[in-house]
Amino acid sequence: MAEGMSFEEALVKLEEAVARLEQGDALTLDESLQAFEEGIRLTRLCREKLDAAELRVQQLVEVDGDMFETAPFEVEDEGEI
Repeated sequence: MAEGMSFEEALVKLEEAVARLEQGDALTLDESLQAFEEGIRLTRLCREKLDAAELRVQQLVEVDGDMFETAPFEVEDEGEI
């Protein structure tokens, strides 16, 4: 089920899981563990989708005159999720 989700859908569900966990005393221990496990699965799914998108993003780099080559798009590392 989660694999077929878009990045945006997974992110919304992750935010919902985090909100449930932030309720603290409103959840039983089992409910907290379930929300945490769901959050971990969704985090991994989002990371996989971001990694796949990063591989697809390329920029054109002019080599000589009107010749171009593709190069990976590079961003500064903002740390692990």
